[in-house]
Amino acid sequence: MNTDLALVVGLVVLVLSAPSIVSAVSEGRAPRTAMIALVVGGGLILYALTQKPSGYRIADIPEVFVKVIGSLF
Repeated sequence: MNTDLALVVGLVVLVLSAPSIVSAVSEGRAPRTAMIALVVGGGLILYALTQKPSGYRIADIPEVFVKVIGSLF
């Protein structure tokens, strides 16, 4: 898997897990599915950060998103 793709997918999964966590906690349920998504997203981000030799900076993230979305189309 391309490290840019892993970073983008990880960030998207991580962001989408936040509303699920809030919903589960507000309804008094255990946020099991949200925690699984959180672990998967964090794992993908960690994989991307450790496998790219030069690493990523915060300023690189928008460029990576555009590059990955551009490669899909």
